[in-house]
Amino acid sequence: MALALKFFVINIAIMPLASSPSTASDPSPLQDFCVAVNDSKATVFVNGKICKDPKLVTADDFFRPGLNVPGNTSNQFGSVVTAVNVNNLPGLNTLGISLARVDFARRGLNPPHTHPRGTEGLIHFQLNVGKTNAIAFAGLSSQNPGAITIVNTVFGSDPPINDVVLAKAFQVGKKTIDHLQEQFWWDNN
Repeated sequence: MALALKFFVINIAIMPLASSPSTASDPSPLQDFCVAVNDSKATVFVNGKICKDPKLVTADDFFRPGLNVPGNTSNQFGSVVTAVNVNNLPGLNTLGISLARVDFARRGLNPPHTHPRGTEGLIHFQLNVGKTNAIAFAGLSSQNPGAITIVNTVFGSDPPINDVVLAKAFQVGKKTIDHLQEQFWWDNN
């Protein structure tokens, strides 16, 4: 009985400690925003861009006009990308996001590409398989993801990649390689 009483008393003493409420959270950020500014005299340099003095920040730093206007798709691919990143929307600085509007003509293609500074780094493309114009909005996980178009990189490089290397890598004949280089060399001229 004495042992049971000791056990009961110990449990009563420990219970409040074991069931005490606790909370955990991230610490408050040092600042809520860091609007990018091209000012070498500014003192805070974060994530590749200098921060604008918070007292000088305006609503325009977080606004990008023109995304409601269709882009001109009368080009070889039938598409146009309107990028919105830290370079043209300074309020995106340090947020790690950007976006793009992609306008497509009928059967338009946003050719295979990759984003070297975004987690969408795998080669991907978009194709309008519909019978009318189309629009897409894409969110990207970088304030400045960049884009490398594969066909221009491979077939439009300067100096050019040797035809034998390309033919062997893509398992096609030299005639096909010559044709592709003629088609896509225009972008680098």
